[in-house]
Amino acid sequence: MIERKKKRTCRIGIFAVAHAVYWEQFPGLYESLMGYYALACGKVRANDVELLDFGMVDSSEKAFETAPKMLGADLDLVFCDMVTYATSSVFAPILQALGKIPVVLLALQPRRAMDYGKACTFMQLENDSICAVPEFTCVAQRFHKPVNDVILGTLEGDAQADGQIAEWCDIAKVLRGLRGARLGLMGRVLEAMYDMHADPTAIAAAFGVHVPLIEIDDLLQAYEEVTPAEVADKTALIRAEFDMPDPKSDPVTRKLTDDDLQQAAKSAAALDRLVERFHLDGMAYYYEGRRDSLARTVATTLIVGNSILNAQGIPMCGEFDIKTNIAMFIMDRLDMGGSFAELHPFDFDDNVILIGHDGPHHIRIAEGKPVLRSLVKYHGKPGSGASVEFKLKEGPITMLGITQTGEGTFKFVIGEGYSKAGPIPPTGNTNTRGYFPPDTRDFIRRWVLEGPTHHYALGIGHRAQTIARIAEILGIEYVIVR
Repeated sequence: MIERKKKRTCRIGIFAVAHAVYWEQFPGLYESLMGYYALACGKVRANDVELLDFGMVDSSEKAFETAPKMLGADLDLVFCDMVTYATSSVFAPILQALGKIPVVLLALQPRRAMDYGKACTFMQLENDSICAVPEFTCVAQRFHKPVNDVILGTLEGDAQADGQIAEWCDIAKVLRGLRGARLGLMGRVLEAMYDMHADPTAIAAAFGVHVPLIEIDDLLQAYEEVTPAEVADKTALIRAEFDMPDPKSDPVTRKLTDDDLQQAAKSAAALDRLVERFHLDGMAYYYEGRRDSLARTVATTLIVGNSILNAQGIPMCGEFDIKTNIAMFIMDRLDMGGSFAELHPFDFDDNVILIGHDGPHHIRIAEGKPVLRSLVKYHGKPGSGASVEFKLKEGPITMLGITQTGEGTFKFVIGEGYSKAGPIPPTGNTNTRGYFPPDTRDFIRRWVLEGPTHHYALGIGHRAQTIARIAEILGIEYVIVR
């Protein structure tokens, strides 16, 4: 029943390059190559992107004509399709004009190999996609604008090449999402968490987002405006999406009470109103308020609503952690989830570590149906009520922590592992059994020595290299912990 509110989208430009001298020398070659170019365009469009086709650029004059059109098209990524040999003069003016927009060369042959018994110059030129690649990359280096990638392979039946195109389309969706994203901050840092502090101006400069500063009163106003019909709708959604089992071994937990369900539903409806009012693409918050105050009641009962919003493409996290909120945003736009997580106890017998948090989570990546429990108290912070418990789908997982160095610059700390089957504690919190081969203890030691914050985003799939490419495009330091 949960549908995305924020579409994963982007604008990608594509153009073909060739050597205009060939057209008179080899009649029919232009038409043949444009047919192959159409296949390449179709491959990109298949990734649910908005594709802007700038056609054939086969001379320096056309390059200078095309460059301003591309610059004015609000692009997130450009593919240059090497349909045959081309001089770098058809590429350099466009590369120079695009500035920071990433550029990827496509060198995809129509044939896996030439038919040597029938080989001719025409056939060679049809399959000469690699010939000019070193010339283009050399010129790009000399222009201080290296190309971001080169995809080699064949036009059809090449899963590796198709996967690389899809990866770059995902990266473009992250870049489009970050540009102008409104990631709100509400409340304050949880007392004594030095690693949570962040400067909204530095965040805006590094990631291209805006950070609206939201008052707790804005949330309370939204809460007071919630209608009984909104609460009923949200309650029905919660009942459909979550299990509500009996408690197990933890005395802090209870079977979800009707009062906690109603409170979670009303707080979730208030969050929806807040997101709409401030046009938010995500939010990090923390607020305690006075004992028995409405502010405390509402601010401490957002976990369920946050988890639903995460699944709808609007990352929400607690403890005022805007840096991890951005990490969650990146993972969401890569369609790999992005739960709010930290390190929990090791299981040295099974060579795993429990990783999770007391909320919020990305319920689209849960193994099975997520669980709601009533907690009589939240450990380490005020409040009580409904809390979300689940573990990630079994299989490959990726961790992304965004931290700051001693100089104040941002740094990505990235790691890959596996979510393994096995029991988790029934505490009303997320807990995934993280395995990082060959030795989880050694991996975690290397992870913490990189100086990450104690929170990070947790998603499914192995996407470390993809996230590293995003860091490179943004000009942010990164390390992949292995």
